Amino acid sequence: MIKPLLSFVLLTGVLSATAQKQNDVTTPLHAMQPDYPVPYVIPAKADVKKVLDRIYNYLDTVTPPVMINKKTGAVLTDAAQLDTNSAVKQGDFRLTSYEWGVTYAALLRAAETTGDTRYTTYVKDRFDFLTKWVPAVKAKFPEDYIRTQRFLHQPITPHALDDAGAVCAAMIKAQRAGVNDGLRPQIDHFINYILKKEYRLKDGTLARNRPLKNTLWLDDMFMGVPAIAQMGKLTGDKKYFDEVVKQIRQFTGRMFNKELGIYMHGWVESMNPHPEFHWGRANGWALLTLTEVLDVLPESHPGFKFVLEQYRAHVKGLAKYQSGSGFWHQLLDKSDSYLETSCTAIYTYCISHGINKGWLDVKAYAPMSLLGWSAVASKVNQQGQVEGTCVGTGMAFDPAFYYHRPVNVFAAHGYGPAIFAGAEISALLDKFTFRINDSAIMLDEDKSGPVMLHW
Repeated sequence: MIKPLLSFVLLTGVLSATAQKQNDVTTPLHAMQPDYPVPYVIPAKADVKKVLDRIYNYLDTVTPPVMINKKTGAVLTDAAQLDTNSAVKQGDFRLTSYEWGVTYAALLRAAETTGDTRYTTYVKDRFDFLTKWVPAVKAKFPEDYIRTQRFLHQPITPHALDDAGAVCAAMIKAQRAGVNDGLRPQIDHFINYILKKEYRLKDGTLARNRPLKNTLWLDDMFMGVPAIAQMGKLTGDKKYFDEVVKQIRQFTGRMFNKELGIYMHGWVESMNPHPEFHWGRANGWALLTLTEVLDVLPESHPGFKFVLEQYRAHVKGLAKYQSGSGFWHQLLDKSDSYLETSCTAIYTYCISHGINKGWLDVKAYAPMSLLGWSAVASKVNQQGQVEGTCVGTGMAFDPAFYYHRPVNVFAAHGYGPAIFAGAEISALLDKFTFRINDSAIMLDEDKSGPVMLHW
């Protein structure tokens, strides 16, 4: 009896081992689940909304539109209460920064794509706050006091495009959408600064005298141009669109590397040759500019074709540099630089928006935009903070500066782009259907119907 039993045990072990063995015969190896660093999925619209809501809930809590007495903590209700102890109640972020201009515009877009009016209300409440208190502070205090105390100084005494452009563009969008009344005086104040007071090169290109004389910052395409474009849409005056196309041509002619398909961060009139550092977020600002302009520039304008072609060339260039995790790098063409959230979010938004508008081929670009969203969503923590965002950055002509810029959840630059990305991915999921084909995400042509490209 022992020998048969032993034989049975041995045979069972062999069969078990055989059953467990995986090879090309027993297992469809192509269908095995890879170890992806971020979820490789077709996102559900409900899950996208959950991410947006986490960000919104956090921001609504930490950016109070409230004027207080710093000594007593009492909330002020009218201009008569203003004195040297008055201040905007401190939160985690500034209500008047360019980063928050992006955030306001992103929330307006999120309201459009999700139908959630809370996002619109957020914008309305803070623009109403500015409409009420900016004129009151300006009438009560001299400009020197406002500037030195940093007391609503950005909308009252703008001294750079950063102070004016992004918030101005968002205000025009809010006015056009009927979200706020009474914004036009502030809009005109901002536009006057951009068009008449900002420093320019001899050919009219928006410029700065820092860090060196006659320097172009790629960032300034966004800090100035979309606001001018929105003014064209608001007024119908062609001169604004002409200025927009001129600026894009002049920035692009100096700063776009056609071979790489991406922009350098800084250009200095007296420098030759130019060290090229292709900073991620600056390229984001450039692509966002092109996207914003295409949204409002009439197709009949002689510059429309140029802007559309430049947008497509930039997207094509950026596509080459997306990492396997879905993120783009701090320096786009330096894969040993860190993966950065804000630029990834901006590209995700702009590419998704281009697909939705018919500027880009959905089959070619939707997979990378969906992957980009998975990357961005992975950086929104449970509190609603956006992680992995590079802090504010000046300009340099050496790599160490960019490689070692810190990241921080209080870098305001990450919030608007993350909201923009989620908003547009939501619209993409409404417009198209995607499927897994041989383990890869791609368009479901049968369910999405014919796709028309804008050529």
